[in-house]
Amino acid sequence: MFDYHFANREWLYGLLLLIPMIAGYVWRERRRQTSMRFSGLRPFAAMPVPVRAWLRHLLFVFRLLAVALLFIVMARPQSVNRWQKVSTEGIDIIIDLDISSSMLAQDFNPNRLEAAKSVAIKFISGRPDDRIGLVVFSGESFTQCPLTTDHAVLINLFREVKSGMIEDGTAIGDGLATAINRLKDSKAKSKVVILLTDGMNNAGEIAPLTAAEIAKTFGIRVYTIGVGTRGTAPYPVQTPYGVRYQQMRVQIDEEVLQKIASMTGGKYFRATNNRKLEEIYQEIDRMEKSKIDVKQYSKRQEEYMRFALLAALLLLLEWALGNSVLRKIP
Repeated sequence: MFDYHFANREWLYGLLLLIPMIAGYVWRERRRQTSMRFSGLRPFAAMPVPVRAWLRHLLFVFRLLAVALLFIVMARPQSVNRWQKVSTEGIDIIIDLDISSSMLAQDFNPNRLEAAKSVAIKFISGRPDDRIGLVVFSGESFTQCPLTTDHAVLINLFREVKSGMIEDGTAIGDGLATAINRLKDSKAKSKVVILLTDGMNNAGEIAPLTAAEIAKTFGIRVYTIGVGTRGTAPYPVQTPYGVRYQQMRVQIDEEVLQKIASMTGGKYFRATNNRKLEEIYQEIDRMEKSKIDVKQYSKRQEEYMRFALLAALLLLLEWALGNSVLRKIP
């Protein structure tokens, strides 16, 4: 649909000049009237008013309209196509989140899992045009939320994620395979997995690199994130007295994560604290936006010519009629 926009809107104030033009015309018309005394008006009651006596006012109407149109021409009317999205193919993204017990380590604030959830929710909120889903894994994997544009529902499901929902362990290959299964039939121009883990593959039936080969086959790009400080971190340990935190060495299979990213055209990142994790998501956000742009546009076309032609026609009519049939009024 189209709207009209005026490039030089200030010229429209010139239309106010029509008011004194009309007032001046009425005043002049009254002064032109003459008076004669008669004993009565009854003899003239049946006399019709000549048509040309009314038509002579058309000359002023034409001039008035022409002046109004000239001010509109100076204001530069433009037809404007309403803003609309032109690139409807979004990006389908699966966030593949490790929820093993080691994700409760407190080298992040308050722990790795909560930090990962918080940053991911910000990431989701900043991508309203994309379908995003959530897969969680530890000793096994499952889909917490399929691909959806209902990000409110997705965020609520994100908040419900906690360690211990499924058997403990770190099945990176199974987690990636489940994410691939959610994306393989997608028609999106770009299909992405963001795989976040803090350990080494020690469970599941599918090797991580085998899953990476499958992702490559389906054109799925995988960004891998290793979460954990360098050196040691306070890990939760179950003891007869309850859960206690002990300093343990951080072990992330960075070599495998790097290979997964390299094989699928993604990139590997290492997050050592909350701020670094947030920066990683911001970088992924920028990289994916550069691959598919959701643009808005408006197409403007100058429309003053039709108004200018109409004004010229009215002035021509005024001149032609004023010098022919309406030149003399009886």
